[in-house]
Amino acid sequence: MSEKPALVTGVPGWLGSKLVESLISGLPEVKGLESPAPRLVRALALPAADTAEMEKQFSGQGATLEVVRGDLAKEDNNENGLNRLFKDAEGATVFHVAGVIHPTRGVKEFYEVNVEGTRRMLERAVQAGVKRFIHVSSNSPIGVARAGQTIFDESSPYNPYMNYGKSKKLAEDLVNAAAGKIETVIIRPPWFYGTGQPPRQTLFFTMIKDGKAPIVGSGNNLRSMAYVDNICQGLMLCERVAGAAGRTYWIADQEPYTMNQIVDTIEKVLSKDFNIACRGSRMRLPDLASEVALMVDAGLQGAGLYHQKFHVLSEMNKNIACSIKRAEQELGYKPTVALEEGMRRSIDWILKRGQKI
Repeated sequence: MSEKPALVTGVPGWLGSKLVESLISGLPEVKGLESPAPRLVRALALPAADTAEMEKQFSGQGATLEVVRGDLAKEDNNENGLNRLFKDAEGATVFHVAGVIHPTRGVKEFYEVNVEGTRRMLERAVQAGVKRFIHVSSNSPIGVARAGQTIFDESSPYNPYMNYGKSKKLAEDLVNAAAGKIETVIIRPPWFYGTGQPPRQTLFFTMIKDGKAPIVGSGNNLRSMAYVDNICQGLMLCERVAGAAGRTYWIADQEPYTMNQIVDTIEKVLSKDFNIACRGSRMRLPDLASEVALMVDAGLQGAGLYHQKFHVLSEMNKNIACSIKRAEQELGYKPTVALEEGMRRSIDWILKRGQKI
């Protein structure tokens, strides 16, 4: 194998796993990324994470998958942790995907993983002589649209949304500060969807089927979304395009969608493509519901606590939409899957695995 190694964090998480698959098997729908050259892909997983399915899937393929164990929230210098991840990594590319979105141990977990974990990764990458460090951020450092705003681009000012947004903004600061020591690239994917989705996304489908999907306010607020393969395309291009060094990119589907459009599309695919009976109703809530949830969320987080449902509800009536123009122009990024087809593939994946919606 002549290609330099790819080091991926966040396995066996949703995006991390999909990126490993894309690096090894390629993206058949994207010209130039269909058949990657064989290379070592070394993936960092938590000590107790179950990676057996992933390791079985890629055994015997052209690339070599090596899973190492470590916890970015802790100082880790043992043989099976960051030392092993960065062994012989000179010239390698790091895809730093790992991050906490919905913590189980309170808001401190945001900072332990998203900030300190990124700091540890950057320090080790510089020491090991890694060539490029590609960091997966989020829309949350930019927050939600203010009055007069509709679509974010890379010039939009920071306005972090709650502690998750603050932690991801601090991580971006660390990545940008390291730019003189190592090539760095930041991507900001918004709400993403696709095959391999976690239970929380399947629950959303079930709520739509049962007529309980929350529509807060008019439902015409804009949300950018990103099919997971589209994000992987963006990440792979960030490695290949020399001029991406030092840059930040929004990576999403071609256009944002309204909340009404998102829910309507999922309902349509469930009923027409999979013959799943849907009630056709919505749980309609006033804008006030999101504002009350925001106050509760802020109060809980101020006390160091976190409640996923309050946090998600607080965003349901907000405009969180971005332009992908810079990625198109500088990376040659061309998202190949949009909402309806992406949701069709997601639902098909769920049902083929014997899961229920």
